[in-house]
Amino acid sequence: MTSPVVAIAHHSGFGHTAVLAEAVRAGAADAGATVHLINVGEITEAEWELLDAADAIVFGSPTYMGTASGAFHVFAEATSKRWAGRDWQDKLAAGFTNSGSKSGDKLHTLQYFQTLAAQHGMHWVNLGLLPGWSSTTGSENDLNRLGFFSGAAAQTNSDEGPEGVHKADVATAEHLGRRVTEAARTFIAGRAAVAA
Repeated sequence: MTSPVVAIAHHSGFGHTAVLAEAVRAGAADAGATVHLINVGEITEAEWELLDAADAIVFGSPTYMGTASGAFHVFAEATSKRWAGRDWQDKLAAGFTNSGSKSGDKLHTLQYFQTLAAQHGMHWVNLGLLPGWSSTTGSENDLNRLGFFSGAAAQTNSDEGPEGVHKADVATAEHLGRRVTEAARTFIAGRAAVAA
């Protein structure tokens, strides 16, 4: 069977979100995907072509002032040519984000990614996890410790560098990478079966 191709289109202002992007990459690769890590703040024409050829695109950005970073917004606006040509129609999409506080309006960033994906006619892959750390038997080390469903959400103290990204959040991002890869594999097999 063909290996799914997953592209991770992300921006990281201070390195925290880059840690999550690497975790998504590791999870996707572990599940058998060919993975391309693309920094949208410095995107090249060759990397645009990698996005166009991918089966799934995972969007990632820090949450700044309740939304994705300015650099990610510039990238999103630059996708308009792909939007007009329906170049990303029926690809899979997912997302992840990080902020300094537990909530930090991260849901808005994930919803922004969902809207971007919907405008392109993409299919959203959610996190697929129950919330962790939500009972007396729970722990801050649980997967999905912050209780997000739309995508992987992380919290890093604002006075810590990338090394401070919580291990549970890294593991949650790895889970997202595996989930997107498995969904892409199913989607590819389904297309092949319908075409047969």
